[in-house]
Amino acid sequence: MKWFLVFWAGPVLFLGAWYWLSYYDMSFGIFMFSRQVHDLVFQIYGHILGIPPESLPPLVARAIAFDSLVVFSLIGFRKRKAIRAWWTARQSARSASPVLRSKESLSSAP
Repeated sequence: MKWFLVFWAGPVLFLGAWYWLSYYDMSFGIFMFSRQVHDLVFQIYGHILGIPPESLPPLVARAIAFDSLVVFSLIGFRKRKAIRAWWTARQSARSASPVLRSKESLSSAP
């Protein structure tokens, strides 16, 4: 499961870092992180898919969000017993014997 997360998060983090650095043109002297490459990549993908290049980033973000939902659902399904035990312990601790007020703590105001 650890490697599954690594092979999922690695490309997502790489794509996010590249997008952020190239969008703000923080190239650090590397051509791959320049705004020119950013625009060129989205023009090529937009031309291949037949959609405007400015509509690609929201589509990619939705795809990453959906993939993340699937990945965390799989993790939750695999660890459902531990999650259920944690939830029941949390709920029982919350509803365990409420603190009762004593006569000394009650106000004697009229």
